[in-house]
Amino acid sequence: MDSTEPDLGKRLRALRQQKGWRISDVSQMTGLAVSTISKVENGQMSLTYDKLLQLARGLSLDFTDLFKSEAPAPAGTAVTGRRSVGRVSEAVHVPTGPYDHWYLNTDLSHKHMTPIVGEVLARTLEEFGPLVTHPGEEFIYVLEGKIAVHTAFYSPVVLNQGESIYLDSTMGHAYLAADDGPCRFLALCSGDLSDYGEQFEGRTTPTKAPARLSTNRKAAKTPTG
Repeated sequence: MDSTEPDLGKRLRALRQQKGWRISDVSQMTGLAVSTISKVENGQMSLTYDKLLQLARGLSLDFTDLFKSEAPAPAGTAVTGRRSVGRVSEAVHVPTGPYDHWYLNTDLSHKHMTPIVGEVLARTLEEFGPLVTHPGEEFIYVLEGKIAVHTAFYSPVVLNQGESIYLDSTMGHAYLAADDGPCRFLALCSGDLSDYGEQFEGRTTPTKAPARLSTNRKAAKTPTG
């Protein structure tokens, strides 16, 4: 699978110039340092998920507007007959510490579902940290490896490749790597994820995490029979 990072810097600069904002204006609206914004615009720094949300909120944008080439649609605009083709080359890569996330179909704003390809890096709850919660529901399908699902109200369950789980996202939950190799999943999340990334702030990537998603790795085949 080939993956490249979308050029957030060019998009941010175009938005700022379109609005007639100075970098200091963006800094004041978002709470991000002037030096941080300058480095992002010049491709010298990437932002974690929580900082991307902070940027989007400060600029009154939908999260996905930061990665779209066209002007953002006004909030509340009715859209019908929508479609979007998701490609790994256009996915938004957001590391969170215990997970690596690749957000798909970011050209659509105000989606009812958020499609994500994820890789689980933490192996223990100590490495993961507190269970996370967010509004809505989610569906997880294991693409590769084994994933242990921990929730606040149920005993842990291990999912093998080709198995899935559907759960209430307001219930505390965590996904842990339960295999020696890469453990990847496809997720569909409903509800507002605006506060999701803040729960990972300050968490670090486990030092003994499985190998991360290779840029030339072929998609795992779904078991048959």
